[in-house]
Amino acid sequence: MKISIIIPAFNEAKLLPATLQAVQSAARAFQLKGWEFEICVCDNNSSDDTQSIAKAAGARTVFEPENQISRARNTGASIATGDWLIFVDADSRPSEELFGDVLAQIESGRTIGGGVTVKMDTHAPILEIMVCAWNWTSRIRRWAAGSFVYCSKKTFDELGGFSTRLYASEEIEFSQRLKRLGRKKGQRVVILHKHPLVTSGRKLNLYTKREYAVFFLRLMIRPFKTLQSREGCTVWYDGRR
Repeated sequence: MKISIIIPAFNEAKLLPATLQAVQSAARAFQLKGWEFEICVCDNNSSDDTQSIAKAAGARTVFEPENQISRARNTGASIATGDWLIFVDADSRPSEELFGDVLAQIESGRTIGGGVTVKMDTHAPILEIMVCAWNWTSRIRRWAAGSFVYCSKKTFDELGGFSTRLYASEEIEFSQRLKRLGRKKGQRVVILHKHPLVTSGRKLNLYTKREYAVFFLRLMIRPFKTLQSREGCTVWYDGRR
């Protein structure tokens, strides 16, 4: 068995080193089982040292010129040689225990894929309330957070990857299709929760309350137009880091 850990990265020179180190340490869970693993980093048109940092850490790298998270994940998957894929965001730090939970789901044969609950590295009351609400929603609806998605390469290819029509919420759309395919195959989508993924809460400080208010207002008024536009999803695409 071989696992491909895919990291989409856009101007992530600040946080990518810690993510790569965490992934390499977490992959010990696979090594102890005798499984192989590889790290694939997709440089999504970065203007910083993202690609050189990835190469220096021994990761396989690929370049995606169009700045879109779904395309970055799909391009990263295109060079993956593993039987199963794990997508990890460049500002997140998985643990060995979390990868061990993924391993157990793969071995069960009953799981088509899924995600994990998240834990922010920034402590703020409003952020903790939002994360708690998301984690419950994620487990109830079986929606994977974009920061961590896992499934077999065969399943990923069968689904056609992440939708390139969306610039945000593509992980929810992917989860919906994953659930439907799972029902056909008698398998389930599992949102892991015993060992949450630690991810960055930097956006809380990078954007003002007004900027968030404008985004959510646009999302409520024109949800599809907002999510299908890079300009409408500036929180992810303006390059602020």
